[in-house]
Amino acid sequence: MTVRLGHITINARDPYRLAQFWQQMTGYGPHPDGPNEPGEDEAYLAGPPGAPALLFVRVPDAKTARNRVHLDVVPTGRTRDEEVAWLLGLGATEVDDRRRGDGTGWVVLADPEGNEFCVERSDAERGR
Repeated sequence: MTVRLGHITINARDPYRLAQFWQQMTGYGPHPDGPNEPGEDEAYLAGPPGAPALLFVRVPDAKTARNRVHLDVVPTGRTRDEEVAWLLGLGATEVDDRRRGDGTGWVVLADPEGNEFCVERSDAERGR
């Protein structure tokens, strides 16, 4: 027997603000039964059918250590490098640059609250 991922939960000091960043990055939208509101303890972003949602839950403490789990994102309308530049403009910060001279590799970024994620090459860059 297998499971389906329902949602991925991300701890946040400000769930609304963090959800806004991830909404711009992923194109996911608020839950159809209610919008996300500033000051709420949770913010929810629904993904496309079959994809896990993102749930941002308020916690009292700031992130202090490296993530035990992180997401790898694949650009769909830009190259990896264009996506990295765009995300930096949204408020992400660069943690580690793992790009190689031959065009392979990835970039580790952090969202505005320090949660790391990797930006991989697009499918087009991989030749798919």
